[in-house]
Amino acid sequence: MHIVATILLMFLALPAGPGAAFPPPDSNHVDALQAKAKQGEAEAQNNLGEWYAKGRGVQQDYAQARAWYEKAATQGHPLAQNNLAELYFAGLGGPQDYVRAYMWVTLAAGHMQGEEKKQAEENRDDVAQRMTPAQITEAKRLSEQCRSKKFKSC
Repeated sequence: MHIVATILLMFLALPAGPGAAFPPPDSNHVDALQAKAKQGEAEAQNNLGEWYAKGRGVQQDYAQARAWYEKAATQGHPLAQNNLAELYFAGLGGPQDYVRAYMWVTLAAGHMQGEEKKQAEENRDDVAQRMTPAQITEAKRLSEQCRSKKFKSC
């Protein structure tokens, strides 16, 4: 196993509650992040989406996570696109939608490199195994349409 993957697995296994290695942000940090996100900063929007998805500093809320990821994803933020795909895949924060999951992870993979790209491509292939050929064709069409419109109206 690669050292990066090992470190990532260790990080994901860390407790997130009180006494965790990385304590939750205080209300000032949450307010500052929300202000940046509301101003349209894609990185802040993706981070806020992660906080809502994990319940870090805010009440866990997948619908809010999905909304913030979508704001960042439509600005071309590849991690937000990948995160949004995961929520569509799992049906968290809204209805499960394999076509949208495939579309967003395809767009994310197109802007990633190295291990991130490889993981996004594996995620896309995993979604495809659950889809009909017609759904895959539609997802590819939507991906191209979204890319050509620079992620607007995706």
